[in-house]
Amino acid sequence: MTNLFSEVAELWKADKRRYVKKSSYAIYLIHLNKHLLPYFGAGGAPGEEDIQTFVDQQVLAGLSMSTISSSLLVLKMILSFGEKYGFWQHVIYNVHFPTSSKTQRKMDVLTKEQQKRLAKYLQDNFSFRNLGILICLMSGLRIGEICALQWKDLDVDSGTIHVDKTLQRIYLFDDGVKEYSLQVNTPKTVSSIRDIPMSHKIARIVKPLRKIMNPDHYVITNAGEPLETRYLRDYFTKLMTELGMPPVRFHALRHSFATRCIESKCDYKTVSTILGHASLATTMDLYVHPGFDDKKRCIEKMSRAID
Repeated sequence: MTNLFSEVAELWKADKRRYVKKSSYAIYLIHLNKHLLPYFGAGGAPGEEDIQTFVDQQVLAGLSMSTISSSLLVLKMILSFGEKYGFWQHVIYNVHFPTSSKTQRKMDVLTKEQQKRLAKYLQDNFSFRNLGILICLMSGLRIGEICALQWKDLDVDSGTIHVDKTLQRIYLFDDGVKEYSLQVNTPKTVSSIRDIPMSHKIARIVKPLRKIMNPDHYVITNAGEPLETRYLRDYFTKLMTELGMPPVRFHALRHSFATRCIESKCDYKTVSTILGHASLATTMDLYVHPGFDDKKRCIEKMSRAID
């Protein structure tokens, strides 16, 4: 009976590709080929000790918690598949991450002054890519969302940005062949499909353009083909260097937008909805960090309530 991990993984691949989006399947293959098969491929169903050793080695290799967790998710699917079809018995495991691996990477956030300076430059130096960066800075769009944004998604009458798709560079490592394709897909979660009000800065730029642009063209290329996310990242990096700004990731635009919203005392649920987070907890964990004065005010309010 088939019981090698590599053999069961092959059967799982053939089954899984029929039921998931191509983008999800591509991500599963990356974790399978890059992390799981090199470690588990020649053996049978891994036990708890094997899986814990795998996690420890991944941590020592410097992989992020997110990457390791994603690999474990794929491993769990393969183990469940093997059990379902009688290749293996049920595998019970409970892995632990070293304490040092749980420290989060410092979030890139522009200061108010840096955000103002960047926004002014983008407004004063128009290009379609600069417009895309400005939209992200003023609305919190993800890089895949701005690359997939078309002129028809900008409703100047209602002052709304409609977000319902994202651009993905999908890698496939199947049958030993590496290939990739660009795809405009629906977002992974329903909450990412949303309408965001335009700020007056965006509306002032977009309103006259929207009347003359082909509605099916993409905003940051003003053409029928989208721009790859990596090219927009490269452009943003060079722009920040030219402006003498900190070398932050593109995602810092989203973080900066959310941080300014929280600092402006915006309702947390509203901010979460604008960002397209799947839950309010995600927004709270990322952006809401009460300081000592906040805690003191809370204690004083409680104290007055029981006086």
